[in-house]
Amino acid sequence: MQSLLLLLPDFSLILLGVVLRRHLLTADELWAAIEKLVYFVLFPALLFNVLASAPIDFSSALPLFGSGFAVLLAGFALGWLGRPLMGLPAVAFASRLQCAYRFNTYIAIAIAGKLHGTLGVATMGALGGAMVPLANILAVSMLARHGQGNPLRELARNPLVLATLAGLAFNAGGLELADPVQSFLKRLGDAAVALGLLAVGAALRWGKVGGRLAGSCWLLAVKLMMMPALAWWLGRALGIEGVAFDILVLFAALPTASSAYILAMRMGGDGPGVAWLISASTLLAVGSLSFWLNLLG
Repeated sequence: MQSLLLLLPDFSLILLGVVLRRHLLTADELWAAIEKLVYFVLFPALLFNVLASAPIDFSSALPLFGSGFAVLLAGFALGWLGRPLMGLPAVAFASRLQCAYRFNTYIAIAIAGKLHGTLGVATMGALGGAMVPLANILAVSMLARHGQGNPLRELARNPLVLATLAGLAFNAGGLELADPVQSFLKRLGDAAVALGLLAVGAALRWGKVGGRLAGSCWLLAVKLMMMPALAWWLGRALGIEGVAFDILVLFAALPTASSAYILAMRMGGDGPGVAWLISASTLLAVGSLSFWLNLLG
């Protein structure tokens, strides 16, 4: 129950986004603009601010990054193993495979902050930022053979990757942000979490799942249960403890990112099928995240 209460404010914002999109702010252009603002301005400001100013032990972060890398690749591989269950053409399968390993950064930062404050946000920001390039390479490479896209170009202009690298470099260089600059970035970051979660809710879509239901259930099980279970085992095996261990398991247990739908549509993939999986994983994550957070204590 305590874990569920921890998640309640953030998932309430997602629910509010659903209601606003259906009944008050119904224009697609408005939500597209909000998503763009969060993605290109507010969220990069949050990541840069916490990574530039938080105390980060770069030597101890290597096992965390290595574990995150392994868990993400495992999610991709496990999702691929479910292909016979899908009953889908290659491009539709490539679109949906993203939902087995891509992660919702907005939910990640919100919950990490609740668990461990600024250090939790900084740790999740560093881990998520480090995993964004790999997730994008896997997704874009799979779709590029059927649609259009250039993995290197996608990464070079990804604002989350750029903000993460800039923040880590600033921190490693021993530099300090001036107080007015830090306050300015903090205000942008505060807006990022609330607007980002509202945008997640507004982006949820339901419709026909398509293909075989067993295939969709497999992808959801990989994302919400198998990946965090692997993260738990790997973290213990490598001796990862404390905040880093909690963040690793939370990272692995996150629902699928709404950007998977955007990429599928932009590259000629199965947008409706991906939208269904994102919506299902977000809804089911209320229970699955409560389960994993309860185990973390």
